Amino acid sequence: MILVALGANLPGPAGPPQAQCEAALARMPASGIAVVARSPWYETTPFPPSDQPRFINGIVAVETELAPGALLAALHAIERELGRVRSVPNAARTIDLDLIDYAGLVRQGPEPPVLPHPRMADRDFVLRPLADIAPAWRHPVSDMTVGELLARLPHDPGLIRLKPPPDDE
Repeated sequence: MILVALGANLPGPAGPPQAQCEAALARMPASGIAVVARSPWYETTPFPPSDQPRFINGIVAVETELAPGALLAALHAIERELGRVRSVPNAARTIDLDLIDYAGLVRQGPEPPVLPHPRMADRDFVLRPLADIAPAWRHPVSDMTVGELLARLPHDPGLIRLKPPPDDE
């Protein structure tokens, strides 16, 4: 299973943050990335805490023939199309696409990406939607399930699960 996290808290060319995330999903097939499962969207507080606008976050499982580095490059190209400008870490953004897991591959470099995503196990806004689409998923390094990882974290009281995607209604 290949997992990609999506998030946005600023409007961009496609509209408000949720529309930006939907636009990113719509662009994936043209880059050789097939979305095979998707979580509901979540509205979340910025992490680390700040005065930024709230985020829309979700997770998708994808299939692709792209190698990890090429997949990350394709995700970054979609970000650029949707107005992402990289400035300082944790800045507000029009779209953020993170490669979370690539079929259990453990990779530390020297070339990106680091896999699994080095901070994913500490982020409620990644783990909650992941639990929706892959409750049996295990972290490739710790071997902990997504539920076990969630149990270690404080719950974000500002996290709100939005309506499921249209194909689940």
